[in-house]
Amino acid sequence: MEEERDIFWGEVWVRDDQIIYVGDGQEKDKIFREPSIGATKWEREIDCNGNLLMPGFKDAHTHSGMTLLRSFADDLPLDEWLNGRVFPVEAKMTAEDIYELSKLAILEYLSSGITAVFDMYLTPESIADAFDDMGMRCVQVGAVNNFSQSLELVEEMYQKLNRRSPLQSYILGFHAEYTCSKELLEGIAALSHKYKAPVFTHLAETEGEVKGCRQRYGMTPMEFLDSLGIFDHGGGGYHCVHMTSSDIAIMKKRGLYAVTNPGSNIKLASGIAPISEYLKEGIPVAIGTDGPASNNCLDMFREMFLVTGLAKLREKDAAAVDGLTVLKMATVNGAHAMGLLDADVLAEGKKADMILIDLNQPNMQPLNNIAKNLVYSGSKQNVMITMVGGRILYEKGEFYTAGKPEEIYRKANEIISSLS
Repeated sequence: MEEERDIFWGEVWVRDDQIIYVGDGQEKDKIFREPSIGATKWEREIDCNGNLLMPGFKDAHTHSGMTLLRSFADDLPLDEWLNGRVFPVEAKMTAEDIYELSKLAILEYLSSGITAVFDMYLTPESIADAFDDMGMRCVQVGAVNNFSQSLELVEEMYQKLNRRSPLQSYILGFHAEYTCSKELLEGIAALSHKYKAPVFTHLAETEGEVKGCRQRYGMTPMEFLDSLGIFDHGGGGYHCVHMTSSDIAIMKKRGLYAVTNPGSNIKLASGIAPISEYLKEGIPVAIGTDGPASNNCLDMFREMFLVTGLAKLREKDAAAVDGLTVLKMATVNGAHAMGLLDADVLAEGKKADMILIDLNQPNMQPLNNIAKNLVYSGSKQNVMITMVGGRILYEKGEFYTAGKPEEIYRKANEIISSLS
């Protein structure tokens, strides 16, 4: 996924959590003489048999702990789904519950070739515990609103989780304009200015959200938040479905990311994001699954197909949003939105976050265009290996993480039985 570097035959060497070589393997003798490598004894050499090594997918918006609510409150409009079903159950969830439920989500991420997630949920430290224990990379974003968390907690987590471990980081954020008072939003803006840090939030997901903000403040959510200085240091919005030309101009001016979540937006009938317009204006787009309560699966292959398919339908143009552009959204752009500049491509010095894709299955043949095969016909079944930070966490249907999958499933079902 490096710019201007096509797919090539070669090999990748990993030491600790870093890639130390990417190339055709012809320079072995020279490389081994370099002091930084020296006399290396490999723990394992893997013959990939002509299959595809690539950067892992980056799920740029999710709520891992919401595995609890998978298929629990389906076929409802967003406001009823959120206020009538989701919030009441979430109010009962403990930090330990969210720890266990996040582990369930991590298994699904790994089997889908996802190596890092941009997670927003209720108990940041127990979420960090789950991801650290499972060996998975996680960037958390603040979820402060009028009902949970606080500005003090967001600042504490910003300071603590950005120093915690190589797998953890934290970005300032809040749930949404419609769940936050103006005073709370001004506090977020102040934190952003204090740390010169980007901010992310749910943004313009539904027509009702935009209408409500206009009634409260006479502006769209984007216009209102920008008027408070929230995006002075960058960041972005999740969903970004109902955006005006003025909103898009602000996104371009502030250098914001649009994180699209097509599966969730379809299921909740929220609408189709104007991806072609973002690309035309040079606004970077990343892809998220949203949480498993609204999607309901954490599958980047399905999301990639929906991004391009819905864009073509919306624009009535079969050439809109080509497959390679979507693949970049799901890998490089997601990494950059999350601040993971060292985990975006396969190159020397980058983090060893990568996946092996099985090309020897019917849905990937013939090999006319591998990149577009991934987007238009790829599937979870093609993920052979998922590596995070130099550790293989998933290989050919087996998980190499803390806890047996069966035990994680059992605990998840116990939690839903006790809370619902």
